[in-house]
Amino acid sequence: MSRLDKLLAGWTFRTATPTFEPGEVITAFVSDNDGNDIIVRIGDSILRIEGDTEAQAETKVSLKVTSFDAQNYVGTAEIVEILSEA
Repeated sequence: MSRLDKLLAGWTFRTATPTFEPGEVITAFVSDNDGNDIIVRIGDSILRIEGDTEAQAETKVSLKVTSFDAQNYVGTAEIVEILSEA
């Protein structure tokens, strides 16, 4: 193993369009509300939280992904827990 390989061992690059698996639980901040759904943006990926909820913009939430389209980077999720209010 070269010195460069040792130096870079364990390094990974983040993507602007992360993908998620149904059932995956993540922590994120609510971005905004479009009138019908609450929107969570993680990079360029978008998760919609459907239904009536108390979460406002900048609220930190724990989410469970219910569906995700990896081609368009759009999915749906449900709130598991509100971690902190805006």
